Amino acid sequence: MSHDTNAKLIYMANQIATFFKSQPQDEAAQGVATHINKYWEPRMRRQLFQHIDGGGAGLSPLVLEAASKIKRPQAA
Repeated sequence: MSHDTNAKLIYMANQIATFFKSQPQDEAAQGVATHINKYWEPRMRRQLFQHIDGGGAGLSPLVLEAASKIKRPQAA
């Protein structure tokens, strides 16, 4: 995955987290996961998990918390 693609996914995931940040913590994490599950195609979720598995640098703590609720796609 290129740095630009990685940076864009981090940016988008963090923007989603910022939107849900004002909600109670458990609802916020679920909101982030629901949004990503609903609107991100499997390729994007796969890239997100590759980044998380590599340490998740730059991702909001809320995105990292939501990761357990995000559907992990099958390997390509």
